[in-house]
Amino acid sequence: MTDANDQVAGLLLAAGGGRRLGGRPKALLSHRGRLLVEHTVGVLRTGGCSRIHVVLGAEADAVRERAALPGCTLVDNPEWARGMGSSLRAGLESLAGTGVRAALVSLVDQPGIGPEAVARVLAAYASEKSLAAAAYDGARGHPVLFGSAHWDGIAATATGDRGARAYLKAHEDEVTLVECGDVAQPYDIDTDSDLVHLE
Repeated sequence: MTDANDQVAGLLLAAGGGRRLGGRPKALLSHRGRLLVEHTVGVLRTGGCSRIHVVLGAEADAVRERAALPGCTLVDNPEWARGMGSSLRAGLESLAGTGVRAALVSLVDQPGIGPEAVARVLAAYASEKSLAAAAYDGARGHPVLFGSAHWDGIAATATGDRGARAYLKAHEDEVTLVECGDVAQPYDIDTDSDLVHLE
């Protein structure tokens, strides 16, 4: 039995500048008495990720100063304004050479996704060739799990805000979908009207 906790790192993409939120970085929004970046790291930890890399971009210095992220590896993405693809590339690059065999990728602006969904997707890990994603009523969402055999291919196609979408579409026959609609809600905090989801 493979221990996914040792072989899979949590990779939190938290670099966005919140352009549609009036330039408020999502990592610094407050949720349940903590910063959103702290909340999401807690979700990854509770879900089973013992090693966590956090990609920072907008207001990275403020996040480092204000957020309590003990035990996390903080990764700067100077190209964060180019979109999520650049953060995904920076995060995967930070994991290269660490011995980790897969990355479980989560987004800082999806507080409706809790540790139950993380644990389910983590359980789909089998090897460095694994590809898995949470599904919501059959539609692919986050978190997603990328075995290290796929990292180069993902990095080569991750542009703009597309992230790994093109790669996953090209390899959809290999993706294990893990239904999480009964334990999580995949809404994003993108605009002021979405702030009702924060507590």
